[in-house]
Amino acid sequence: MTIKRVQTDILILGSGGAGLFAALHAHQTAPDLSITVAVKGLLGKCGCTRMVQGGYNVALAAGDSVERHFMDTIEGSKWLSDQDLAWTLVTKAVERVHELENELGCFFDRNPDGTVHQKAFAGQTFDRTVHKGDLTGIEIINRLSEQVWSRGIARLEEHRAIELIKTPDGSALAGVLMIDMRDGGFVFVQAKAVLLATGGGPTMYKYHTPSGDKSCDGLAMALRAGLPVRDMEMVQFHPTGLLAGTGTRMTGTVLEEGLRGAGGYLLNGDGQRFMDRYDPRLERATRDIVSRSIFSEMRAGRTSPNGGVYLQMSHLGPEKVRKQFKGMVERCGDCGFDLAGGLVEVVPTAHYMMGGVVFKADCTTALTGLFAAGEDTGGVHGANRLGGNGVANSTVFGGIAGDSMAVWVNSQGRLRDPDEAAIGQSMASHLTPFAQAPGNIEAIREALFDCMWQDVGILRTAEGLQRALVTLAELDARLSRTGVADGDRAFNLSWHDWLNLKSLIAVGRVITTSALAREDSRGAHFREDHPHTGDLEGSSYIVVTQDGQTLSMRREPVHFTRVVPGQTILQEEDAIVS
Repeated sequence: MTIKRVQTDILILGSGGAGLFAALHAHQTAPDLSITVAVKGLLGKCGCTRMVQGGYNVALAAGDSVERHFMDTIEGSKWLSDQDLAWTLVTKAVERVHELENELGCFFDRNPDGTVHQKAFAGQTFDRTVHKGDLTGIEIINRLSEQVWSRGIARLEEHRAIELIKTPDGSALAGVLMIDMRDGGFVFVQAKAVLLATGGGPTMYKYHTPSGDKSCDGLAMALRAGLPVRDMEMVQFHPTGLLAGTGTRMTGTVLEEGLRGAGGYLLNGDGQRFMDRYDPRLERATRDIVSRSIFSEMRAGRTSPNGGVYLQMSHLGPEKVRKQFKGMVERCGDCGFDLAGGLVEVVPTAHYMMGGVVFKADCTTALTGLFAAGEDTGGVHGANRLGGNGVANSTVFGGIAGDSMAVWVNSQGRLRDPDEAAIGQSMASHLTPFAQAPGNIEAIREALFDCMWQDVGILRTAEGLQRALVTLAELDARLSRTGVADGDRAFNLSWHDWLNLKSLIAVGRVITTSALAREDSRGAHFREDHPHTGDLEGSSYIVVTQDGQTLSMRREPVHFTRVVPGQTILQEEDAIVS
């Protein structure tokens, strides 16, 4: 098999907030280095950051503080966050949002006095979410993309990363094997440093927010490379995914949290507001609580026609809603719903993965030469991510990764020879579907959707998780026997669907294994057979590594480096909820 070879000093996998910030910071720190951004789609036109609606958490306003943002993040995480990572997030977010505005040209909404407007998001004691209407992600990615283009940073668009290739002795990373989706050929990119910033994307669930090209490829590659991952049982469901029926890809897409923050109501199928039965914060409770509450209403049969519940905004005034949430109103209108004046059907939708590769605050990982940032990493959010902390996470650690890689490459980075046998084995493995008889890939996808939604979803039990492990093994074997039509590999979407499913099943297996091991309930992970949180001071997180098809687990104690459960770093006068 022929293979194209490319060399670069720094290779960045992914063009979301983490990847693009990393590219810009690396270029600023060391402008003489060659930097290449590889992306599955087109730079600036794909990924999850572009889809961010609500905004960006940062302590800017009078009365707020990084300490308060930190405590909200730690308490939201159910005390599972790495506190040093969380502190880095909240402190660097202030620096990063000024960088976005003053250096990169983002226009965020303003108050009449000229200060940055910040809106309410659930689970926080202060309105600190910076935004551009309800289309914040587009604003950020457009400005980042412009800056990357203007600097002449190299791009490998429509290139899919499929394998992290180590040196022959396995001691370091040599580069990344890719598929050029435009012709189906293989490309090996040899790099001194690689950033894993492909994003998560839990699209193995029946209802999910990310686009279909998000398939956990980065996490699947990390697992095959033997990298430790943590908190993988923690999959966040956004409470309000649009429920427009089975005939549209719009089902599952997010109706942003700011709608509930502004005072939106959730109604069950009987037209009754129900959140008062589940949490005193009502619709402004954290995402995990609201999602479980909605799911409980659904399971009790109190549903809308499509099987979800309703979101109501009309009591706030239709004109106000149309002005404040223009993008959301238009999105709902495209699907036949009147958000401003009527009711919209919603359902909890798989949105974000708190778990990921174990990494340090400088974005280094256990593999020499590999850095990681954004949703591919674990430890920042613990058991539950606050809305608005996601894009902050990507941009904060993306910038840090760019700085770290540039310094590291200049001090000790070098091009390393790859394990050629590993390249050959990976190419052969990724071509296996062409050697099998074509089959029904869609049926496997639907079976995966049902398995993860029913047994590894919002409410979990040991029985369901054990059943899911059996199902996932069967689906993996079934996929391995299923081929795609042989022929032109250029833009062969069936082939890439097959590869997507391979990654999703592999990561789904780790999610399920971790969920079965955690016999308590924390944040996004809720065990109906173990509903209690347990001893917070004895908190531990689960680390998983993969060797071949074997998964091994260990528990690591949470190190409370800044504050212990039951205490706060806030001064008494600051701890009063605004």
